[in-house]
Amino acid sequence: MLDRFLQAGDLNAAMRSVAAAVDETLDRLLPAAPGPEAPVVDAMRYAALGGGKRLRPFLAVVSAHLFTVGRIPALRVAAAIEMIHAYSLVHDDLPAMDDSDLRRGRPSVHKAFDEATAILAGDGLLTRAFGVLAEDATHSDPAVRCELVQAAAAAAGSQGMVGGQMIDLLAEKRALDIGAITRLQRMKTGEMIAFACEAGAIQGKAAAEPRHALKAYAHDLGLAFQIVDDLLDAEGSEAETGKSVGQDAARGKATFVSILGIERARGQAAMLSEQAVRHLDIFDGKADLLRDVARFVLVRKS
Repeated sequence: MLDRFLQAGDLNAAMRSVAAAVDETLDRLLPAAPGPEAPVVDAMRYAALGGGKRLRPFLAVVSAHLFTVGRIPALRVAAAIEMIHAYSLVHDDLPAMDDSDLRRGRPSVHKAFDEATAILAGDGLLTRAFGVLAEDATHSDPAVRCELVQAAAAAAGSQGMVGGQMIDLLAEKRALDIGAITRLQRMKTGEMIAFACEAGAIQGKAAAEPRHALKAYAHDLGLAFQIVDDLLDAEGSEAETGKSVGQDAARGKATFVSILGIERARGQAAMLSEQAVRHLDIFDGKADLLRDVARFVLVRKS
């Protein structure tokens, strides 16, 4: 079971514990390779094992705990989610996208290796993630594995993260109102956060009501997370965030901050955080770590 990872006295300790377990799982699932393909595997490992908050994997592990999912299956799904997230960051940093040289406090993959290797590394991480979700060790029930694959594909694809990234690129060339920005960020950021929150319910074959509660929680959490991301881009420093800042304003891109202003954006994030917490009433005290996450996103610095 997952109790020993999640019984820490505070959220930060629990997140560190889960992150360490996820890193061990990633290390096993992405072994170094000999031969001429070694550079792309090295780049995949560089991207996936390069630190970070591991927020999405943490959400996956905590949601799995709600439904008494075993340790190994939960960590495998969490690792697959982190592979998808890492792939998205590798491609997002490329010159054709956001053109960012810094990620998690060190050179982006295309800087540490080269652009072609970075593209292949992202491709490799994405495909490996689906392989992990489909393997027997992730769940004994093939129907559950199929649902995990289907849900991940929906969250990561053209109606989710990839579609949101497309709209984000268009945002540099056309004006977007608050409704369009909300839809963009729901797709680009929120859908993968929602999958992370729902994955444990899928593994645990949960009923409709708790699954709906987790989706609603994730919807509000994802928007709050993105608003804070916009605030960090406007107010943060590279030393704090570990990535390039000020890029949205430099590109003239519409964001929650550019439309609402800093104070209104901060207030909106706080409202969404508390709204997310209320969706968890169905779980009583078992979801306290998820409640803590909703408040943590408001004060994070990276």
